[in-house]
Amino acid sequence: MAKKPSAGRMHQRLHFQKRQIVDDSYGNSFGDWETVFTVAAELIPLRGGEPVQAARLVGVQPYTVRIRSCAAAREVNPSWRIVDARNASRVMNIRTVTNPDQKNAWLDLLVDDGVAT
Repeated sequence: MAKKPSAGRMHQRLHFQKRQIVDDSYGNSFGDWETVFTVAAELIPLRGGEPVQAARLVGVQPYTVRIRSCAAAREVNPSWRIVDARNASRVMNIRTVTNPDQKNAWLDLLVDDGVAT
């Protein structure tokens, strides 16, 4: 049986970042990542893998990131990314966002660590 979510398991500090899109007036859009909010989170490791990308093996570690739901967190979608507040070189891509209890108390995000953003 799965363990109930608890604030006592939230040992990580994570920055949730969104890309600021800027038009360069030539039809291109670009932008830097901007931190929207920072929260405590629980990282639950899942089974990793080594997919082949560009003819070489890369290590990808999927995680379930569990956070408390709030208005800012409910805006998160797969176009955002997560950066570890204690290690800025650790960047995670968001694949899905779910509301497991359907009560807006917690959000579970399926993320990949070790892939390009």
